[in-house]
Amino acid sequence: MVLHRPSLALRVIVCLLLFFSYAHAQERFDIPSPRAVLGFTPGDDRTIADWRQITDYFARLDRASDRVMVRQLGRTTLDRPLIVAFISAPENIRDLAKYQEIARRLADPRSIRDDRERERLIGEGRVVVAISCSIHSTEIVASQMSMQLAYELATATDPETREILAKVILLLIPSANPDGVDIVANWYRKTLRTPYEGVEPPELYHHYAGHDNNRDWFMLNLPETQLITRLFWQEWFPQIVYDVHQQGTNGSRMFVPPFYDPFNPHIAPLLLREVGLLGHKIAADLQAAGFQGVITNAMYDTWWHGGFRTAPYYHNSIGILSEAASARLMTPVTVTREQLAQARTRGMDSALEARTNFPDPWPGGVWRPRDILQMEIIAARAVLTMAAKYRERYLRNFYELGLRALSVPSGAPLAYLIPAGQGRDENLAKMLTTLIEQGIEVHRLDRELHVSTDQAGEREAPAGSYLILLSQPYRADVQALFEPQRYPNRRLPSGEAERPYDVAGWTLPLQMGIEYLPIMSVREPRSAWRLTLVKDETEIRRDLGLPLRRDSKSPVQSPIPHPPRIGIYRSWVATADEGWTRFVLDTFNIPYRSVLDAELRAENSLRSKYDVIILPSQRMREIIDGNSPDRYPAEYAGGMTEKGVENLRRFVEDGGVLICFDAATELAIKRFGLPVRNALEGLRSSEFYCPGSILALDVDTNHPMAKGLPPRVDAYFINSAAFDVMDQRRARIVARYAAQNVLRSGWLLGEKHIQGKAALVEVTMGRGRIVLFGFRPQHRGQTWGTFPFIFNALALAESPRNE
Repeated sequence: MVLHRPSLALRVIVCLLLFFSYAHAQERFDIPSPRAVLGFTPGDDRTIADWRQITDYFARLDRASDRVMVRQLGRTTLDRPLIVAFISAPENIRDLAKYQEIARRLADPRSIRDDRERERLIGEGRVVVAISCSIHSTEIVASQMSMQLAYELATATDPETREILAKVILLLIPSANPDGVDIVANWYRKTLRTPYEGVEPPELYHHYAGHDNNRDWFMLNLPETQLITRLFWQEWFPQIVYDVHQQGTNGSRMFVPPFYDPFNPHIAPLLLREVGLLGHKIAADLQAAGFQGVITNAMYDTWWHGGFRTAPYYHNSIGILSEAASARLMTPVTVTREQLAQARTRGMDSALEARTNFPDPWPGGVWRPRDILQMEIIAARAVLTMAAKYRERYLRNFYELGLRALSVPSGAPLAYLIPAGQGRDENLAKMLTTLIEQGIEVHRLDRELHVSTDQAGEREAPAGSYLILLSQPYRADVQALFEPQRYPNRRLPSGEAERPYDVAGWTLPLQMGIEYLPIMSVREPRSAWRLTLVKDETEIRRDLGLPLRRDSKSPVQSPIPHPPRIGIYRSWVATADEGWTRFVLDTFNIPYRSVLDAELRAENSLRSKYDVIILPSQRMREIIDGNSPDRYPAEYAGGMTEKGVENLRRFVEDGGVLICFDAATELAIKRFGLPVRNALEGLRSSEFYCPGSILALDVDTNHPMAKGLPPRVDAYFINSAAFDVMDQRRARIVARYAAQNVLRSGWLLGEKHIQGKAALVEVTMGRGRIVLFGFRPQHRGQTWGTFPFIFNALALAESPRNE
């Protein structure tokens, strides 16, 4: 056989192919791994990357890889950068604007002319998947995992990864709570190799919200929520949103959907099916990889609105949640069979008992951060793989859900009317801005309409009123926020109430104290309506004659012209109620100081420094005893102690005002001998239960604390208090729970135990006063309708300088 020498042209082609192959390999090789940058591999025991290290790593990836583009969304509550990494094939990254526009148009079917254009957009589009990590920053592993996931997607060349990159645009958020990542990282490093290694920080891991930063997704109080909401529902419209969490140590190793009952009736059934499909894909991939202890259909439900993974349902998107078992931050933990046997929750009687939804329990042993990280990466890749393989299906379903939303169901209102001239303009501006920022269309009436409601028959809707039409792509969001919730009466076999995962009711206008009406018909033909689509907060505030704000962080005008000297108790047993109290006062530009345990224990003359001290909702034992010295260093252990209680008593007797929210009323009632008792104390949940609901109050409008409030006010009750008053000469009732029809939204079991009971009481003691709020007047910064009670209580406090 004669061997022929290759031609010069063929040799040149081979050399060029080798060169480009080498160059491609070199490019991948030059992309830094997390280990090369951090000095450790994410997930290694007793290592942690703080936010500067995380953002630095993503900046390096951005520079080194044409598959990654990092964008800063804005600044966090404590002024750190909040970033998102776009990860996709290089050609998709180069043409992001095109795919963003396709996603926008599929989200609003009204923008698509005909079937042919729809098919073209679906054919050309990419599935937009958002993955967000460590919104609860003590659930720290996901923030570390984000770097490893990004690196693997930036460097891998296997067929599955290439298909993901070609058909999916990933929006990877390394943490939705950067401030908390640093709080946890700094604390973990401080306590590493001490007896306190692995305990959670003794402060809120979000400056205001703590754990509640995952409950702000319809109210949009926090900069982080506002920025990500804008990214999702005004810019990129993801079809799939995956929120990566951790749960307790001793139960299942990971929860994935399907979720537990009940589900919210405004979630499209197709979305629930798609959620289950993705969840089972994750579970199957974890099982195939050898992981035990994966559970579905347990604990976490889809009833409530306001969470990171629940908000997508009301925007026609699939919301996925995973909850991996935690270590002790980044320290391994040993879990015994005895601990697993005792772990139980909704859908799981024991973490050792095999069931259809939990077929392969984990037997116990050492549980490491690396186990969590590996499970989370498998889960993320399962979601991305499904998105790639069924690209057309996800885009088409997304479009179809938006299209169906345009047809208002029979019997549903045509719109919700917010009449002009209510006099609560700041409340109204906040509510309308919140709706617009999450993608809901709000119209202003430029001429009057004659409308029929299901409550008051026909009435005139005056010009200047606002109208929220149900025929819009996010109709489910409108319904879920405006309709009163009716949580099902769910009981355990014992007859006790089955606790919801979160709250039972949240109807937004009721919390805001805003009058609204469902419109069933309009006399005038549609051609005669004169509506203007409202663009933003600036336009709303101009319409209402309110001063403009510089940005969403700037405070509104203070309702207290001459505020007293205010102290807010801040326990080292951190409570979100304390953070939300600070948030409300900061929002309304009311100055205050935080009062720590050490000051309360040591300061015998609190009255010389404060006119008012607020105790946010917290149990008496936590306030007095605080953290155990076995778990925390001495500076963070112990509470205000009996010495602090005595100093608080002296403060009131010397003329100070003590304001107690919800659970904190226990301390004042029991330690100061007040002529008041909690009528609900000791009742079992089979007798009385109200887990996060809106209740009606009858208000004594003659009391100064009710200044500016109507006779009927809606208040937020979350397993709170109701009072019997034994001496009405010392204790004056400002508001009572309504004698009839007390439940406005949510779930109330045992209504007779609360009807007509006192809800807000002012008690005299010495020269001072104690104000007892049985409800939470500042709950999650959402209850604007009851903020005036707080402001009035503060305004009535007298300073010794003015006496």
